[in-house]
Amino acid sequence: MKVLIQGARIIDPSSEWNGKEANVLISNGRIQEIGEKNFSHDKLIKAKGMILSQGWFDLGTSIPDPGFEHKEDINSGTEAAMRGGFTELAVLPNTSPSIQTKNEISYVTGGNSNRLVQVHALAAVTRQCKGEELTEMIDLHHAGAVAFTDGLKTIWHTDILLKSLQYLQKFGGLLIDHPEDIWLNMFGQMHEGVNSTMLGLKGLPRIAEDIIVTRNLELLGYAGGRLHFARMSSGKAFDLIRAAKKKLNVTCDIAAYQSLFDDASVHSFDSNFKVNPPFREKADNDAIIKALKDGTIDVICSAHVPQDEESKKTEFDAAEYGIINLQTFGANLAALSKVVDYEVLLPKVTSGPRKLLGLDVHVLEPGAPANLTLFHPALKWQLDEKTNYSKSRNSPWWGKELEGKAVAVFNRGQIWIDPAL
Repeated sequence: MKVLIQGARIIDPSSEWNGKEANVLISNGRIQEIGEKNFSHDKLIKAKGMILSQGWFDLGTSIPDPGFEHKEDINSGTEAAMRGGFTELAVLPNTSPSIQTKNEISYVTGGNSNRLVQVHALAAVTRQCKGEELTEMIDLHHAGAVAFTDGLKTIWHTDILLKSLQYLQKFGGLLIDHPEDIWLNMFGQMHEGVNSTMLGLKGLPRIAEDIIVTRNLELLGYAGGRLHFARMSSGKAFDLIRAAKKKLNVTCDIAAYQSLFDDASVHSFDSNFKVNPPFREKADNDAIIKALKDGTIDVICSAHVPQDEESKKTEFDAAEYGIINLQTFGANLAALSKVVDYEVLLPKVTSGPRKLLGLDVHVLEPGAPANLTLFHPALKWQLDEKTNYSKSRNSPWWGKELEGKAVAVFNRGQIWIDPAL
């Protein structure tokens, strides 16, 4: 089937069509033509006012399958991802058992030949992500692991982190760490500040992030290698990484929602606002915007962490951290676009994560594989029981009107088009 995307604005800095409106013809899984002509087609998508880019890639999705399939399994996770605009996911190893052997990698990637959304495995650095005993990372690399991390858990053991940086250099592997001092953050519920004091909740201080970023950068300078910081939030930490980028091979990402809220959101005691790292203060949110604009932040991720109702519908201090955000990611981008241009944002969701992981980056040009996302920045919609495809519903946007949604994705010869079109 030949699909013509008519009048979309193309955003791909590597393409000669970047920033221009054009008609794009897709046939047999490839981009056949790009131009101003109305090419012969079987299906037409009128895309005036929409944005066409390389397919979105999520670096670090939590799909806790195997072990916690009642929260999300691979089928529900990839379905939600597709409807959120993603064509590829790198999944965290916080499963039971962790992604720490060839069998676990095969389990999460085994269905790729049949699905539009491709799943890549981020393998555990330590067994069961406990930070105590290294996994066989060379074997996992040969089995298909695209990077190494303990996922939602920090690599707290200094010697483990040092040895990992040294070990991964044998094949140019990427080490990803979630920076938090677990002792300073123990029992923490929200950002430490005026609001945590008013609410009587134990705080998660900025310094817990800053200390680990400082430690890791010192070790990176000592050992060499490649290091990526996941889900950053502290203004000072961005300053540290900005300076380190001048001499070290270091990168970082943020959750797409991180700067959209602040710690005042927790006043409602709605556990859907309980995340790690926590929503901080305006100064930190301003630092995120600055870091997006100047290139300190390399990647924007969904930070999708599904939780069942028992994990969220409880006292705030007993609730688990996390937000589902695969389907609402486009609305996050639309909100961020009010202060940061799409030309800056979208490469951090497309080429940025792929380059970090050493995966193919296909330029939006004739002859290239059609790995594409069509995004409608002004489409209004709601996340609710009818539209949600995740098994979980822990979202601060549940039942609220959102603006911005992916409306079509193309990959591996498969197509999904939103019924709204």
